[in-house]
Amino acid sequence: MRFPVPVLPLLVFLAGSAATAAQSAGPGVGWAGRWLERVAATQAEQPHWMTPLVAVTPRLEQEFRCDVTHEATPSGNVTNVDNGKGLEVIPSRHTEMLINLPPYLLHQNPGAMNGPGDASFMMKYRFLARNEEHGNGILTGFLSGSVPTGTYTNGSVSATVTPTLAAGKGWGNFDVQSTLGGALPVDSVHTLGRTILSNTAFQYHPLAWLWPEAEINSAIWEGGTNDGKKQTFVMPGLIFGRFAIHHRIALVAGAGFQTAVTHYHQYNHAFIATVRMPF
Repeated sequence: MRFPVPVLPLLVFLAGSAATAAQSAGPGVGWAGRWLERVAATQAEQPHWMTPLVAVTPRLEQEFRCDVTHEATPSGNVTNVDNGKGLEVIPSRHTEMLINLPPYLLHQNPGAMNGPGDASFMMKYRFLARNEEHGNGILTGFLSGSVPTGTYTNGSVSATVTPTLAAGKGWGNFDVQSTLGGALPVDSVHTLGRTILSNTAFQYHPLAWLWPEAEINSAIWEGGTNDGKKQTFVMPGLIFGRFAIHHRIALVAGAGFQTAVTHYHQYNHAFIATVRMPF
């Protein structure tokens, strides 16, 4: 399979062109203008925090996103290009759809084959939203899934469904965003087990363009070959943005460094970088 990442800049260019054209035409003109007008109204109802580096935000967001991770594993370093990110859109007032490109894994170990991982998708439904002037909080449900499209051993042997509950609360320039979910494989449960996933991000907003954060990311396995094991990572990070490009189109970038704090961990010392283009 050909390297998939060049597809993303093309999609960004096409979506950016559509957004720019809609804005140039003026709000409410044509389907694109009405769509973006509805998106703006939806986002005005919720807090305007930054999406964390790892934790999925309970906010509804509309953007293209590409992440890169570099992990130190016992069998050799692994670079994950795209990290399963892609297009995020808001089709209606309370919902968001995420259609993610398969990640591409590059292995330092010569015995491991490079290739794409599993394709994934997610739907969000926002139950409650209060912007900074009316409570500064949010509650959202996710339903995500993955399909075993990875080549060699770069993906799972089973499709997975992951229901998740996400919430956030802000106090002035400080906010906390947290998720709790369970990864449920469709088959091969005796091998994969079920995984409880939790992510919490603590963010501060000292400047208009700067968002320092600290995240705690954990996984606990129930059943399968990792039954009873737990891994937890702590990650400081910085996110820069949103830098306006043209009308609704903006640029966000950030980076962080994960360190394992539990005895068991599948990898350690992971560098994470992200580039996003909200529109």
